[in-house]
Amino acid sequence: MQGKLLRRYKRFLADVRLDSGDEITVHCPNTGSMRHCADPGSRIWLSDSRNPARKYRFTWEWVEVQQRYRACINTQRANALLAEALQQQLITPLQAYDQWQREPRVDDGRLDFLLTGEGVPDCYVEVKNVTLLEGVGEGCFPDAVSDRGLKHLHRLAALRREGYRAVLFFCVAHEGINWVRAAEEIDPAYAHALREVQQQGVEIYAYRVRFGEQSMTLADALTVVV
Repeated sequence: MQGKLLRRYKRFLADVRLDSGDEITVHCPNTGSMRHCADPGSRIWLSDSRNPARKYRFTWEWVEVQQRYRACINTQRANALLAEALQQQLITPLQAYDQWQREPRVDDGRLDFLLTGEGVPDCYVEVKNVTLLEGVGEGCFPDAVSDRGLKHLHRLAALRREGYRAVLFFCVAHEGINWVRAAEEIDPAYAHALREVQQQGVEIYAYRVRFGEQSMTLADALTVVV
């Protein structure tokens, strides 16, 4: 289902005018600033839970940016896309792993994945969804100051010191992004930490999302500039 965004508010809500002319309130599954992805008047795509008991039956999934690029603002999709790509052995640096666990517990919380395989060190992976386009093809992360993201970087570095592989995986869910960098002008602490943890052995990868008519898959690797 498609419509036009009227406004996003209270972080988790958005008012939408459907193509039918009806106006509804939908769930917005994104806690970030959604910079350039929440402009009123933008075309958006919704998914239908088909659950009449749910307070907000519809969920905002995609948005059209600059009237030309699709971007997925539902951050929950990034983990599902990586799980599918792991199943299909599409992520070259992680092809040695044939088993994985979602949301493994670590000392001070959880990460997104723990990958295991025969004859290779266990690998912890944290996934981040990238939708901020600045300039020509320039993807930036984060789109707002992220204390949680900073904590994840330090957690990955600690695991690397313990002998595990540690990976930060950028799921680039924006058709206009061709490479990724840390958004130092938005969160200098995160950018500084990203450089530090890479020097300490944390691996950083970015893969582009390919959009279909009603589907997404992870496609080719992109360059990450740290």
